[in-house]
Formats: sequence, structure tokens, C-alpha cells
Amino acid sequence: MERPDDAGVYRITPDIALIQTLDFFTPIVDDPYDYGQIAAANSLSDVYSMGGRPLVAMNIICFPAYDMDISILEEILRGGSDKMAEAGVLLVGGHSVEDREIKYGLSVTGVVHPEKVLRNTGARAGDALVLTKPLGTGIIATAVKAGLASEPAERRAVEVMKTLNSAGASAMSAFEVHACTDVTGFGLLGHACEMIEKTDVGLRISASRVPLIEGALEYASMGLIPGGAYRNRDFRSPMVDVDPSLPDDTTVVLFDPQTSGGLLVSVDARVAEKLIERLHDLGMWDASLIGEFTSDHPGRIVVVP
Repeated sequence: MERPDDAGVYRITPDIALIQTLDFFTPIVDDPYDYGQIAAANSLSDVYSMGGRPLVAMNIICFPAYDMDISILEEILRGGSDKMAEAGVLLVGGHSVEDREIKYGLSVTGVVHPEKVLRNTGARAGDALVLTKPLGTGIIATAVKAGLASEPAERRAVEVMKTLNSAGASAMSAFEVHACTDVTGFGLLGHACEMIEKTDVGLRISASRVPLIEGALEYASMGLIPGGAYRNRDFRSPMVDVDPSLPDDTTVVLFDPQTSGGLLVSVDARVAEKLIERLHDLGMWDASLIGEFTSDHPGRIVVVP
């Protein structure tokens, strides 16, 4: 591929292409079972964002076996296994190393028709931008570490991160999608920048339309913001024009690094509401139309209230 994308794609027949991806990270929650589920869902997401179906996976494990109870590892692996089973993915092996810090994730192989591969570029002027999950997991995780997050906010963030993007992929399959990516470490605006960088389209995002996990904005206003959000803003701010009436806290949330975030989908504006209805029918209740692609300011994002 001539541009970076969410996963690697290799055509093996005229009708079948392989999708290859891997991802792993340190614990983002305290519960090892939840961590295993989140890490697995996050690893599978890139296959869904490419329009594919994950088939098999291998565990990637770093664990301090001599310093930590092995039951913790068992719970992490059980969480990952249960999430793979939910996705219809077969675990075919893996590899582990002794490490001072826990890390877990998956190497995933999926399939897609070569003519139906979704790229993170290809949006057209007049397209609508749909987001399938709410933002705020990075900020809420920071609030949890500080002991300031409410139990409902923490529980909701974990639920969002554990949710597979399979429903989003299923909904997209009924429509002509022009571009798609998933929202992860670069935040909403960082990944949106990838969709328009060095293209002939720009993007207008309405901040008030972006779904947020309840509590995220409040914690941002308290300064409970992960360092990644500031790094994302510093890196991508040259491409982003923010309406001066928007509070800084709102802008920071749009750069908040996500774990196992939702899909960003570019579709013709005439079918966007139908896509959202389909997503709601499949249980993605937060799916929202958050912006429009335009030819007015190519390669730039304008954020309005």
C-alpha cells in the first residue's frame, strides 16, 4: 500500500484477500478479565475497519511469571478467549515472554474480497462522517488512576472498550462505504486527519454531535487528561481549525487517545441516516453523524460547535 492503513492486505485469489494485523498493550483497567476482553476487541478492530471478517488469532503475552500470581494471567487469557469466541474467531496459538510489565494482545488474520477492502482514505466531497462509539476512554482511564472517576463512568468506559466493532462492520456491509478507520491512540481528530491528509477533500466536524461517555468532559475540565491527548493535539493542530467559541476542554476530548474505539465511516450523505438506523438496530446506540466532507478546504478539518 502506498499509504499507511489500519492493517496489511494480501490478495491470494481473485476473490479472497488476507488481512493481517497485530496489537498489544499494557493494562488499562485493574480487572484482568476485562483487560483481556478489551485487548482482544482492540486487536480485532482493524480487521473490521478494513471491511473484513476475522478468522484466526494468536495470543501475544508478556508476563512477570516469577513475580505475579499465574491466576492473573489465566484471567487475562480467559477474557481474550471469551471475546474471540464472541467474534467467531479461532485461537490457533501464540507466544509468551517473561517481562517485568504485563502486555497482552493478538495477532489476527481475517479475510475480505479484494474489491471490498475499505481504506482510511477515499472519502468524497458531500459524504457524511459517522462515528459508531462514544469518546472519552482515555480521559476516564486517567480519572480512574487518580481515584476520581465515578463507578458508573468507569463501568461505561469498560463496556465501550469491550464492545466489538463487528456490528459496525455488519452494518457497513449493506452500504457503499467510501472510507473507514477505527479511532484508537491518535484520537478522533488524529484519525480523521488521516482520512483527509494529502487528499482533495476537507472535513467539517460538529463538536456537539460527537457522542461522549458521560463524565469525560467533566474530568477533562478537572485536568484529568492523558499525555497522549496533548501529543495528538500538538502533532495534528496544524491541520485543524477550531472555532474560538469552543471550550478547550471540548477540543482536548476530540484528541483523547482511545482504546478499542469506534469506527469512523465515510458514506454518501443520502444514506447516512439509514446506516445510523442500522447501527442502532444492532445495538450501537451511540452511533452518530458527526460531520461532512467538503471540497471547500482540502486537507483541513474545521471544528464547529
